Amino acid sequence: MATAQNRVNLDEGWKFHFGNAADPEKDFDYSKVALFLKSNVFATTVVNPKFIDTAWTSINLPHDWVVALPFQNSPLAEMEAHGYKPVGGLYPENSIGWYRKHFSVDKAAKDKRFEIQFDGIYRNATIWVNGFYVGTNFSGYVGKSYDISDYINFEGENVLVVRVDATQNEGWFYEGAGIYRHVWLNTTDKLHIPQDGFYVVPEVKGKNATITVETTVENKNLAESQGLVYSYITDRNGKILAKTSTQKLSLSVNGKAIIKQKLSLSNARLWSLEDPYLYRAVSVVQVAGKTIDQAKSTFGVRTLKFDANDGFFLNGKHLKIQGTNNHQDHAGIGSALPDYLHYYRIKLLKEMGSNAYRTSHNAPTPELLEACDSLGMLVLDEQRLLNSSPEYTDQFQRLIIRDRNHPSVFLWSIGNEEQMIQGNEYGKKIAQSLLAIQKELDPSRTSTYAADMGNDFKGVNEVIPIRGFNYREYAVADYHRDHPNQPLIGTEMGSTVTTRGIYEKDPIRGYVPDQDITAPWWASKAETWWELAAENNYWLGGFVWTGFDYRGEPTPYHWPNINSHFGIMDVCGFPKNIYYYYQSWWTNKDVLHISPHWNWPDKIGKPIDVWVNTNADDVELFINGKSLGKKIMPRNSHLQWEVTYEPGTLEAIAYKKGKKLTTSIATTNPPAKVVLSPDKTTLVANGQDATVVNISFLDEKGREVPDADNLVKFYLTGDAKIIGVGNGDPSSHEPDQCADGAWQRSAFNGKCQVIIQSGKTAGSVKLEAKANGIPMTSVTLNLINP
Repeated sequence: MATAQNRVNLDEGWKFHFGNAADPEKDFDYSKVALFLKSNVFATTVVNPKFIDTAWTSINLPHDWVVALPFQNSPLAEMEAHGYKPVGGLYPENSIGWYRKHFSVDKAAKDKRFEIQFDGIYRNATIWVNGFYVGTNFSGYVGKSYDISDYINFEGENVLVVRVDATQNEGWFYEGAGIYRHVWLNTTDKLHIPQDGFYVVPEVKGKNATITVETTVENKNLAESQGLVYSYITDRNGKILAKTSTQKLSLSVNGKAIIKQKLSLSNARLWSLEDPYLYRAVSVVQVAGKTIDQAKSTFGVRTLKFDANDGFFLNGKHLKIQGTNNHQDHAGIGSALPDYLHYYRIKLLKEMGSNAYRTSHNAPTPELLEACDSLGMLVLDEQRLLNSSPEYTDQFQRLIIRDRNHPSVFLWSIGNEEQMIQGNEYGKKIAQSLLAIQKELDPSRTSTYAADMGNDFKGVNEVIPIRGFNYREYAVADYHRDHPNQPLIGTEMGSTVTTRGIYEKDPIRGYVPDQDITAPWWASKAETWWELAAENNYWLGGFVWTGFDYRGEPTPYHWPNINSHFGIMDVCGFPKNIYYYYQSWWTNKDVLHISPHWNWPDKIGKPIDVWVNTNADDVELFINGKSLGKKIMPRNSHLQWEVTYEPGTLEAIAYKKGKKLTTSIATTNPPAKVVLSPDKTTLVANGQDATVVNISFLDEKGREVPDADNLVKFYLTGDAKIIGVGNGDPSSHEPDQCADGAWQRSAFNGKCQVIIQSGKTAGSVKLEAKANGIPMTSVTLNLINP
């Protein structure tokens, strides 16, 4: 995303109040008063800038109002799919949200142009500024910007009003509701570079690279305007590496032009997963020797190659796609993630060995792509629907123009599982229309489509450049045989359902065993698909469904389940056992993991199915020092022993290319200590930074207790706040958000999580945690000035 020169964040100081989709009196008379008869008709409604909103709830963005709603049982499939949260057409009292924001603009800027930028509102958001209707954004995922220059009040307060209507759904998974992404006020000259009007296209030539910069300049003056445009490139430290000459520009009133300029980089440092190096491109507009606007964008230099027989190549090196699909919610906070959480989640996926992320099934937040750019994670960037209507082609255009400068984006997806049209002429024609848009706006990349189809060619697959397979892994070889020139990728694979720390099927509580043994009828186990993908080069690789558990889709159960079991990690990011399968074969790390835990007081003398995940050559297992035998490790698989349970220590000794690896698990005593493990202890005092604190338990001998379920109460002092709690239990109905001073969460199989957001005052912040019968534990965080 290219950013404007003068960009002010408007996330703070909003007011929020529920409306009502069925009762106009509870919706501030929205449907009773005619608001569109004249340009500035607002009568005495909530749209009026003078409306008194002091009694409304004070909030900061991002904000997801659904996460704080109680869980509610319902027989409706839509409710189940969205995590049993009472939002949608049947819950009119919870499905309309009104937001109001007061802000001032310096009158010295009265000759400037002003634009309000919304990065994402779920959904169908209607926007007014100072009583003037500005626009409606139908999409809950693709952001939109509006020129509000004509409506700015320089003599007093400006009031921004947003009505969010979540009575309809866009997906079949938890989506939240509200202004859950950032809002910005962009100020530019009337001769300016419009939002995302800066396109950077690198082309590698040997050790060097040619960078084509396309700068769109727009004239909103009331007379013809002249200026100069030039561009330059810097390294990550700001050193200028290349600069163009100035190019003259003359634009008529409302004129727009694209200035193309080329720059050369010698010995270009390539963006890769191991070294995600980012350059910065800057385009400058000058008038009479003065800079009046500039746009900036980071970019990476890399090459992409998709080969139908040999697979995918990044910078000329073969790379198997080891991806995960993910929705955008996280424990405790729903869809309203602080920027830091995107980096945290991408870091967890990389530690597992994942190298690619599919944005299932919608446009991601820009900060997710920034995290992937910075940390080295490829992205399959997905359009919400396979639809070529004006609304959805506009969404696709906005998506591509917004995201095309991100080096992490290596492939576009034009849609997902459109069963009614993907195999017929409708789907084919729509796909061709969307592909034409992609080729026009970003010829440097190509597209796929996530098809839940087997060896079927008719429809979308006839025209899609890269065939996507959702499951149907055994049809891949036949499809490749019949269509040997079409590259193919597993857009959704796996879908093993597991519950962290559970080892017996429990349909009452809604739990499934934490091993790679259970998958829905349409899907497969991890080992099934990965063995096929790993051993055949014509597979580009694939994306597991999913990296993290998410709210909604509680397959294979229903209520009381409120979130999925598909994740390799749970909703908090705590690894399940399948994590270690993927880490064994997706990394070169020394992996040796035993499961289950060894606390089974009711199973003394009974057999326990013990799994070992490792990438070692062989493993020997011991119970209390007695050997249970050595086994050779089959590649892309796991090892199992049937062990008669006795309390004590289970130990594995393995050898990997002659290197000895050891690990053990032991029977523990009850919890005696709470352990607080912050992801980071230094936060920026900007009111937006955040950190995750993970909670675990030790017994009196310092051994982690894997089945602790203690209720933990949290107390925070200093200029920070808790914004969410979680524990990864897919059937927990505890609140994710609590009243100030009443924050708490039960541990689930030894773990829970608290998320803390910084305030604006530098200093120390102390988090204390207290569980019944266990001494208080604390950790100190440091807030530093920006």
